Amino acid sequence: MKAESKMQFNKAESAELEQSRSKLSALDFQLKIGFDGKRAVNNLTGLGNYSRFIIESLAKKFPAQQYFIYSPKVNQQLRSLSLLSLPNVKLELPKSSKFLWRALGVKKQLLADQIDIYHGLSHEIPFGLQQTKIKSIVTIHDLIFLRKPHYYKFIDRKIYEWKSRYACQNADRIIAISERTKLDIIELYGISPKKIDVVYQGCDEAFKIKATLTKLAEVKNRYQLPDTFILSVGTIEERKNLNLVIEALAQAQTSVPLVVVGKPTPYLEKVKDTIAKHQLQSRVLFLHKVTFDDLPAVYQLANLFVYPSFYEGFGIPIIEAINSNLPVIAATGSCLEEAGGPDSVYVSPSQPNELAIAIDNVLSDENLRQMMVSKSSAYVKKFNNDLVAEQVMECYKKALR
Repeated sequence: MKAESKMQFNKAESAELEQSRSKLSALDFQLKIGFDGKRAVNNLTGLGNYSRFIIESLAKKFPAQQYFIYSPKVNQQLRSLSLLSLPNVKLELPKSSKFLWRALGVKKQLLADQIDIYHGLSHEIPFGLQQTKIKSIVTIHDLIFLRKPHYYKFIDRKIYEWKSRYACQNADRIIAISERTKLDIIELYGISPKKIDVVYQGCDEAFKIKATLTKLAEVKNRYQLPDTFILSVGTIEERKNLNLVIEALAQAQTSVPLVVVGKPTPYLEKVKDTIAKHQLQSRVLFLHKVTFDDLPAVYQLANLFVYPSFYEGFGIPIIEAINSNLPVIAATGSCLEEAGGPDSVYVSPSQPNELAIAIDNVLSDENLRQMMVSKSSAYVKKFNNDLVAEQVMECYKKALR
């Protein structure tokens, strides 16, 4: 009897395995993938860049699949995205009410479109999706709102935690954008590591293309950039720690100016107070409205990139800088070493003297700069579009097994 039961079990297991293999082989020509596309077609930076990068990389690497972008609305500036002109990509807007559409209403459209896999690209999936036959993936960028709660309003923090915890518990698989984020998900949400895949982010191809001399000259003139400068890119908020860079400039031997590209927040006033305290007004230039078309040239005109953030999920500006042939100085304490690799320089995010010394060392040593750029450029090849697309597709396959 035991032998017969074991034989029946093996037959059932074999049938299940065969069905799984059949599904996986079908991925080559008939998978329908849906995305939470609100960020992709509405956000010009950050999560929007990530969403567009993932969708476009997949659509080009695996052109036989069909890709559906679901969003309650579209930013007019993004209606002409090249991504939306790809033949295997379709934008889906609400067919009825937009109210709670991403959280609830979208399920009806996913079922009507016969979606096989739904990918929540930024911390959330629709409620109750697990009760359908649609498999789900969620990307978790970071849990900074739990690690560093003082950077967030109470209500925002609670909403982020509620949505992301639900998604991690109910999605079939989780993509973490760094090992640091994976460890946070395991520790803070109690999720099994077997359910989590680490897939690093890449950056837009525009940062890998050398700007023409004409473009460089136009951008330099448009923004009145100095001949030599240190660059910082990112929202000017407390977590990004721009004030440390100002304190370091006051201690450094170099007189090279700093150019800051980023959206201002109330934290900017604290930074300006530090600038005034050290009489550095002539050495710091703020650019709040650099277009995406001009940003790669701004990177390429710089001499050094600094990014001393207290905490990040990954750190895309570091990848952009390295692809722009810039040496990078970043901070220890989160995951920036994963983005910058072993040949960037890392300092404490609370020690301006360390940053000052690092800035002087890198700017004064041409051989060091060239070595950092060369080795780091080789390191970031692991974040190229095709490789990331393959890793994401492998995560989809795991969800279908």
